[in-house]
Amino acid sequence: MSSIVALAGSPSATSRTVALGEQLAERLRTQAHEVRVVAVRALPADALLGADTDHPAIAEVIAALATADGVVVASPVYKAAYSGVLKALLDLLPQWAFGGKVVLPVLTGGSPAHALAVDYALRPVLSTLGADHVVQGAFVLDEHIARTVHGVELDAAGGSLLEVVDWFSQTLHANAALVPS
Repeated sequence: MSSIVALAGSPSATSRTVALGEQLAERLRTQAHEVRVVAVRALPADALLGADTDHPAIAEVIAALATADGVVVASPVYKAAYSGVLKALLDLLPQWAFGGKVVLPVLTGGSPAHALAVDYALRPVLSTLGADHVVQGAFVLDEHIARTVHGVELDAAGGSLLEVVDWFSQTLHANAALVPS
């Protein structure tokens, strides 16, 4: 069973992006993965902004990432890039924190003009952190994500995200099959 850490990088308490991350985690669990969702906004701000990697909450996330096989990085788009709270966490990670991992970037935003942020803002950071394989990312318009009492619902246009998640899952399973027991 592959281990995945899903980083949900929205600063909002009522974030569709965090709810979407939870839904994606549930889908991955049904595909035989162990998934932990980390809502970055719930981490202590003083530790994030003070670069305190010894803080127990930050150290726990870093340790979980170190043992994960895959990482989902989800964020809303702010100013044509990923959120500042996500950036604060990514800046604390060791240089090769994503080495040996399959990574899925997912961004949400209010305009199709932000779709390129996946490849031009987020993907370079993931590569810099040593990701062995950054799979095809996804950009989902806010209008395709509806909050419900159970999380979120994607309309037909947002449904292509599920195909991307399934590809990420298949890639993790294929990588696990290559690793000798």
